[in-house]
Amino acid sequence: MKRPTLLVGAVLVLLGLAAPAPAEQIGVLVLKEHGVGSPTLAQPYVDKFVGMAAKLNGWDGARGLYVTTRPAAEAFIQSDAPHYGIFSLAALLALRQKHALAIIGRVGSRLVGGQQYFVVSKEATDLAGCKGGKLASDHTDDPRFVEKIVARGAFTLGDFQIVQNQRPLQSTKQLLAGEVRCALIDDAQRAELPHLEGGGDVHVVWESVRLPALTLAAFPTAPEAERKKFRDSLRTVCEGEGRSACAEVGVSSLEAATPKDYADLVALYGG
Repeated sequence: MKRPTLLVGAVLVLLGLAAPAPAEQIGVLVLKEHGVGSPTLAQPYVDKFVGMAAKLNGWDGARGLYVTTRPAAEAFIQSDAPHYGIFSLAALLALRQKHALAIIGRVGSRLVGGQQYFVVSKEATDLAGCKGGKLASDHTDDPRFVEKIVARGAFTLGDFQIVQNQRPLQSTKQLLAGEVRCALIDDAQRAELPHLEGGGDVHVVWESVRLPALTLAAFPTAPEAERKKFRDSLRTVCEGEGRSACAEVGVSSLEAATPKDYADLVALYGG
């Protein structure tokens, strides 16, 4: 009795009438290192953003994941083979070659840091006054990025006694407590200073050039036609009904970009 059933199934497959395979779920990785906020709080905003992109581009299914570390990002890349990723700059430069990432866009946001870096102090009056002393930071886990992209010759980490931290605001608190002479922080961390007791006593002794906050890149898993459509749609994601949603997730701008736009940064970072 099973043979006719098998025969019918085989005929349906040959005729292309069998049930279609489930639609591919397009994965979108968001890797934001050194964020002030919690991944748990950020994930719903990422879900909403990915949902808007899926609707605009006609994706049948999409899944976004917000992570704050490279190991967590690598795990998602291995398990889900995502088509796209939104990366903070240090992570983009570090992972670009390994995963053959193709830059397709730039994401402006008022909620994320990494657009500018500052050396701050209560006691030192200039950068020279920090050298030789204790400098706290959660960014010094990537010395290559700090020295080549942030400092650009103004200093090396060897100029200081580095106090490496894990939590974004820990360095500022150590500075306020007098445990370190200076701290290397980004713009999001600097924005928190007015909300901390004694934060008004902290001043900037050095600042970096402005940098891209978040970059949208395609993995090789994304077909060329699909990524082109996505890139071309970026400016419209935050228009119309998407305007309020983008405001909720803190996205201030979305625009297409190419590898040429990042050529100077890639050259500074080196292969």
